[in-house]
Amino acid sequence: MTTGQDVSLKDLAEQAGRDLEDASPLDILRWAADTFGKKFCVTSSMEDAVVAHLASRAFPGVDVVFLDTGYHFEETIGTRDAVEAVMDVNVITLTPRQSVAEQDAEHGPKLHDRNPDLCCALRKVKPLEEGLTAYDAWATGLRRDESPTRANTPVVGWDEKRQKVKISPIARWSQDDVDAYVAEHGVLTNPLLMDGYASVGCAPCTRRVAEGEDARAGRWAGRAKTECGLHG
Repeated sequence: MTTGQDVSLKDLAEQAGRDLEDASPLDILRWAADTFGKKFCVTSSMEDAVVAHLASRAFPGVDVVFLDTGYHFEETIGTRDAVEAVMDVNVITLTPRQSVAEQDAEHGPKLHDRNPDLCCALRKVKPLEEGLTAYDAWATGLRRDESPTRANTPVVGWDEKRQKVKISPIARWSQDDVDAYVAEHGVLTNPLLMDGYASVGCAPCTRRVAEGEDARAGRWAGRAKTECGLHG
């Protein structure tokens, strides 16, 4: 990393957030690659591979971290495998400490129905925290237009909980921008996006969305829960 001894990661993140607000996603990712090198990774839910594709252009061979919760749709696992096969990236799959069967034995079956926050904590948040220990910075696919809770997402910010630089290179993009990039570059997307799903998470907690609904309305439908805890 080339930040210098007198600049903290937090200060670096906040300054970069200001400096790069109007930069293109590719330039933001080039900055991340130049600044952090192998201490930088991309996280992907394999809803689509847009950020992974962008990052591969800025930093060939970049680590792409995927959380295999044990509850994913087959299509999501297939997207991960395809990304690994065709892109210049290094896919790293993280898994929870317990299998689904082990979690069921300790907490009872279908924890996701009874206590989705705990299920997400065990199968997403904790594995990611452990998986990110080797990095100083990580990139996400968060966009401001996805939901009110994401409206103020900085392109580069400070992840206080994990004490890392958090980069959201397509934060300013709209869904039309994403679709245009996918079409121009032939980027892999999860087949479920063509089957009524606007946001793809774990199978038990994801449904199709109706016309006019928020893109994330199909996640934890009928509950006040809107985020898994990875981003808040």
